[in-house]
Amino acid sequence: MAKHDHHDTYHPKTKRYLERKKGTRLQDGEAHENMHQEWGRRDFLKMTGLAALGGALTLSGYPVSAFAPGPMLAGLSNTNCGDRVLVLLRLKGGNDGLNTVILRGNDTYYNIRPTLAVPENGLWALSDDYGMPNELLGLQPFWEEGRMKVVHNVSYPQQNYSHFRSSDIWASASDSSEVVNTGWMGRWLEQDLPAFLSAPPVIPPALQIGVQPNMIFRSDSANYALAISNPAEFYQIAQTGTLYESGNLGNQPFERELRYVRQVANSAFRYSESIQRAYNDGSNQVAYPDNYLAEQMAIVARMIKGSLGTKVFMVSIDGFDTHSNQANFHPNLLDWVGSSVEAFYADLAASGHSENVLTMSFSEFGRTIYENGSAGTDHGTGAPMLLFGEGLGSEFLGEAPDLDNTDQYGDPFFSVDFRSVYASVMQNWLCTPPEVTEHLLDSEGLQPLDGLLPPSDLLIGANEVGMLLGHEPSPDGGLAFDIHYAVRQPGPVRIVLLYENGTTARTLWNHYQEAGSHRLRFAPSEFFLSPGRYFYRLEAGGRAFTRLISW
Repeated sequence: MAKHDHHDTYHPKTKRYLERKKGTRLQDGEAHENMHQEWGRRDFLKMTGLAALGGALTLSGYPVSAFAPGPMLAGLSNTNCGDRVLVLLRLKGGNDGLNTVILRGNDTYYNIRPTLAVPENGLWALSDDYGMPNELLGLQPFWEEGRMKVVHNVSYPQQNYSHFRSSDIWASASDSSEVVNTGWMGRWLEQDLPAFLSAPPVIPPALQIGVQPNMIFRSDSANYALAISNPAEFYQIAQTGTLYESGNLGNQPFERELRYVRQVANSAFRYSESIQRAYNDGSNQVAYPDNYLAEQMAIVARMIKGSLGTKVFMVSIDGFDTHSNQANFHPNLLDWVGSSVEAFYADLAASGHSENVLTMSFSEFGRTIYENGSAGTDHGTGAPMLLFGEGLGSEFLGEAPDLDNTDQYGDPFFSVDFRSVYASVMQNWLCTPPEVTEHLLDSEGLQPLDGLLPPSDLLIGANEVGMLLGHEPSPDGGLAFDIHYAVRQPGPVRIVLLYENGTTARTLWNHYQEAGSHRLRFAPSEFFLSPGRYFYRLEAGGRAFTRLISW
């Protein structure tokens, strides 16, 4: 019998325009390899003595809306949603959606995947029409208890089949023909933390574990995520407060120089104290499975339970680029996902934190619907996204892939644009106003995916790091004001006076400050300022709070 080239054995219906998909198969050699070279509000009120004041606070007759953002940031207002946390679960390499959410009893599925199709006795039922492989059995309680949504066949127009480029599209939320160098979460964090550079927070706005710095968290001005390359590195920070050991160095000239360099690096690692505190305050209360993803999720759970305050986490599991021998790898990967998510939410539930955590899976693309001659699948288009969380409900959204109606490359047409999922998360989980969501995703008319998340009714405003209480005439006499403010976390604090058009008139205060309530005396004459309408803005912990003042 003639020996066939196992990369060329395709069902006739899968003939592709190879230029369009150059690099998507192992036989494409260097082009394929190049694709893989990617890269308590409550406590605050107690501390400041404001618990009894509520929203009716006045200072010498001046009304103060302590929990509302100021008018200067109306276009891009703070969008904190209490204690809510978003966990991004990246399935790196292109997850095979057809073997994740199974088309039960679908003859076409079993005919085009004679060796890879999951048999009926190898799955558990989501419904009469769909199932999941038994390796994901840990997710069955989520479905049965209304804690899991399945979004069918998610992708974007004009699919790009490169790992690198498609990952960038998912990270930036751009069109496939548009190159955008910022990430969708980076832009969200930038508007949520407008003072990130001038008065940086002491907690990481986002935390990545086990991955290189990802474009998802990049803005025009900064990358908002603390990226820790592996769990061992994280534990070094959490247990010692430093990343580099300097105490064991002697007094030789080279050792003194090395000690200095390490101390500078450690002092620049400004999040270490808050990570140490959260690590010591939190604990894991369930046994996690022995795999790399579970180790990452155990860290995230401990940080959430220790009240780190980070709003967005990202964990990652690699290996989904299953061009060959898929049956030997993909089931194990799914088992890691299912068992890790199961342990993660059980751990959160043990301390009452699970209701505030939403987890969303994503991958850069799906796989071909036909298996290839290497008993694997190649780069395809759509794949399901899975969301987990208390009170989420159990529902299918979007249309499952139609295996009998494919495009010219043999891929099914996708049914849900991934950006509509992002819009739903931004608007309904992170409480971002619709106009801000549209601006950040740069997609005019884009609507959140209907039914994915219940509409948010939480107030917009971020007060866990600081509060601009208002101002009153200074008792010292003359034309002077006392500006009252409070900060919960020690760190850089900056107060600036702005002209009505938003440009800076003067910097009134720019120093490191301890947590607590504070007062700043401000006399316009000392700054040679003309009478008129101005704004003053408190910048602390990366956030900004603005109020109107006039004289």
